[in-house]
Amino acid sequence: MRTRPLLHLGALGLLFLAGAAGAQNLYRSVDAHGRVTYSDRPPAAGSAPPSSSTGAAGHGAAGAAAAAATGALPYALRQTVQRYPVTLYTKNDCEPCAAGRTLLQTRGIPFEERTVGTPQDAAALERLSGQNALPLLTVGSQQLKGFSDGEWSRYLDAAGYAPSIQLPAGYRNPPAQPLVAVSPAVPAASAAPAPPAARTLSAPPPPPPGTPTPDNPAGIRF
Repeated sequence: MRTRPLLHLGALGLLFLAGAAGAQNLYRSVDAHGRVTYSDRPPAAGSAPPSSSTGAAGHGAAGAAAAAATGALPYALRQTVQRYPVTLYTKNDCEPCAAGRTLLQTRGIPFEERTVGTPQDAAALERLSGQNALPLLTVGSQQLKGFSDGEWSRYLDAAGYAPSIQLPAGYRNPPAQPLVAVSPAVPAASAAPAPPAARTLSAPPPPPPGTPTPDNPAGIRF
């Protein structure tokens, strides 16, 4: 009778050890909505959500500079940036925007900044997020409207960004760019001067009656 509990406890111990061994093989993944899930199978290759269209590729020279800067990042951080790029949308005289920028800089998050300062920018922001509230932060395809230290930090943690700075010395984020790229104005071509009108030669009018002429010096009228 006394041996049965010992056998029972031994079986429980084996089950516990098996469960602990299985727990070591759990994998964490973050879906397109920022939800974190755990599984005993590694995530499938290429399952990361697509990058936002407002990233580096859509802003010409600024996008090229951001891509070059990303190439100088440590490998792990570079992989996170490629899977979950961070973009901050701001405007002038916006204290929450400044607070959000400070949070990203304090954590050493590589990010791009897009400014909203024209009606075209505002219209583009509304098409992007469905409203004009700022700041707006995108982490991959996830949009975070309005600044919240705790919420932004949770999503950055879930995406895999470290809580402390891991940037190389001298790294600088790309300068802020307007949300809608401004095309330089093309000067209108000056109109060529019109050619002078052709002059038509015409015979002089006949002299009035009674006027002397070489053929009629006396000016006699008949």
